[in-house]
Amino acid sequence: MSDDVSTAPATAIPFRTAVRAWFLISLQTFGGPAGQIAVMQRTLVDEKRWIGQRRFLHALNYCTLLPGPEAQQLATYVGWLLHGTRGGLVAGGLFVLPGVVALLALSAVYVAYGDTTAITAVFTGLAAAVLAIVVQAVIRVAKKALDSRALVLLAVASFVALAVFAVPFPAVVAVAGIAGWALGRWRPSALPAKKAAEGPDAGPAPVISDDVLHHEAPTTRRTLRVLLVGLLVWGLPVAAVALLTGAGSVFTEQGLFFSGAAVVTFGGAYAVLAYVAQQAVDVYGWLAPREMVRGLALAETTPGPLIMVVQFVAFLGAYRDPGSLDPWVAAVLASLLVTWVTFVPSFLFVLLGAPYMERLRGNRSLSAALTGITAAVVGVIANLGLYFAVHTLFADSSRRTWGLLGLELPDPGSVRWVAVGIAVLAAVLLFRLRWSVLRTLGVCALVGLVAGLAGASVG
Repeated sequence: MSDDVSTAPATAIPFRTAVRAWFLISLQTFGGPAGQIAVMQRTLVDEKRWIGQRRFLHALNYCTLLPGPEAQQLATYVGWLLHGTRGGLVAGGLFVLPGVVALLALSAVYVAYGDTTAITAVFTGLAAAVLAIVVQAVIRVAKKALDSRALVLLAVASFVALAVFAVPFPAVVAVAGIAGWALGRWRPSALPAKKAAEGPDAGPAPVISDDVLHHEAPTTRRTLRVLLVGLLVWGLPVAAVALLTGAGSVFTEQGLFFSGAAVVTFGGAYAVLAYVAQQAVDVYGWLAPREMVRGLALAETTPGPLIMVVQFVAFLGAYRDPGSLDPWVAAVLASLLVTWVTFVPSFLFVLLGAPYMERLRGNRSLSAALTGITAAVVGVIANLGLYFAVHTLFADSSRRTWGLLGLELPDPGSVRWVAVGIAVLAAVLLFRLRWSVLRTLGVCALVGLVAGLAGASVG
């Protein structure tokens, strides 16, 4: 059978053909979840027609209910529809593999050469560009999520809770979910219904009918089996490093922390990064604030989910606190461990819940809670932008507190004018000229390098 099955009868896709397709998709997953979902839409729905538009959106709606990177979970789910469990594991695994390899190499380059003038200048350009990218993310999510006054107020309240009162990120997500559920129950008009355009039958007819796609009955036995295997695969590596390196080692701390973060990452990478940055910088001291921004810049330039930045965080933290291991060995081990505990839950959530998808999607209370969380995510991302702006555009800042209130205020005399200029340039490229994220990052990195080599202050 030819690898091009777009004109084939409605039969199952050969597994080898699907593996090749998932690998090619994985090399194109730049630009965050919107770009990644667009790549799968074009390849799987429009070109190969392996799945219909309605079924694709059906899967996407389920994945948005879950914590974790929705694009990677969507790949896992579609892979499961095509070839069962092995299809889901291969599709989701290949989706993140290129990013793991690329960011591991870039993390090593940063540790080895990050203090040189050229590397510092490049990272200055990248970090300043990230500010404009985060602002773009705020605007995009706000346009999609804030279609009522109640949701706008919920977004503002979430921003204030994080930026002024330092409320923990998981608490903000929990309260937002409860608020959304309450609005849906007692004031449903505050949560506008989905627009008709979001659930059409539009799109080319699939070459594989829904009857041929993989399906399993949601039995208790299957649920318990998947849950047990998933929890063992998720938890055993963390237990192993705890036994071998001790409960207080950086490996155990990172394994436990990022395992917890994996279950509260509603709203995508931008939303959870504020929480990760706060804990990694202020609580654990694995890296400096500006390094967190540089890590996100690296993740923006590599394929795969943006949450892959956690690999950079783990690499630096373990390299600087390796215990009895060689620093390089410790850094690689920690980065792989953190990647494992970050993404294994995504596989577990999809494979565990896929048979219940129809039931979950039709649950109005669950949809209302998700709407509240999505609105709060706007405030969360805005807080992330504020955090990055303070630590990228200024050399010094300090935390000021007034009772329960507190703000991270920059020193006006420590402004970095090169970073300000590159941030403005990035905004023009993104908003005015509508350049892609990757192209914008490349230009800003080049401008930063030129400014650094010319002797401008970029540190």
